[in-house]
Amino acid sequence: MYPGVAAFGGLAAALRAEVEGHLGVAAVESSDSAPLLHATVASVLPYREPLRISAWQYERRWSISGTEPSVGAPLIDGTTDDLAEVAKAAWAWHDGEPLRGIRQTAPFVHLTGRFEVPDHDPARLAESEWQCMRQEAAELEVDWQEAYQALIEAAYAEPLLRALFPFRSHWGLRFSTTTRPAVTIVGPCLTANDDGTYGVGRGFITPDLGLFDSLHDAVAVAVRELPSGLGPVTLGSFPQPAN
Repeated sequence: MYPGVAAFGGLAAALRAEVEGHLGVAAVESSDSAPLLHATVASVLPYREPLRISAWQYERRWSISGTEPSVGAPLIDGTTDDLAEVAKAAWAWHDGEPLRGIRQTAPFVHLTGRFEVPDHDPARLAESEWQCMRQEAAELEVDWQEAYQALIEAAYAEPLLRALFPFRSHWGLRFSTTTRPAVTIVGPCLTANDDGTYGVGRGFITPDLGLFDSLHDAVAVAVRELPSGLGPVTLGSFPQPAN
């Protein structure tokens, strides 16, 4: 499916050819194990991880993912069948174009809603994650989208919850006092159910604190379950291996 890439000997060389050498050899690397299928493109910005580019194996198509180093979360992603568009996005990522500028350069690029936090400020990282969750909820195409979006917006509107780092697991909304990658779970789990009710539970998904028809009531219970004296969100860190 990728004879053009094979003619260049690898995805990195094919990408460089698409932008006529504007991506230097050092900036683009093909995967050692699958050089026709995978490549990374470094950025001049230290707060961007290399853009990951992967070719699909059963359909002629490429996916991209550009993450930031603090929480390892995607800032941009997207899929296209046009390698020239992939190369344009890679070039813009490498040169430090703003995220919206990358999308203007290559319209297939999807902005996740997160924004870049060069100084790794944990409060800003938490706000960035909230913005991603709000956008994700708005973009969902499922029967319970409206209920889930309402839940995210109601939680975000509550200052005590908004000050925490949000994350989801199986569409349950959870909270942490530290950013990814090592979250420190605090407070309850909030869920939006397909019958129009909202669950609140001490553990994962199980609504042992109640099912509520009123979203306001569910969020109020979640706030009451937060421990007192919570400080500002701090940076999470990878767990250290045991000696």
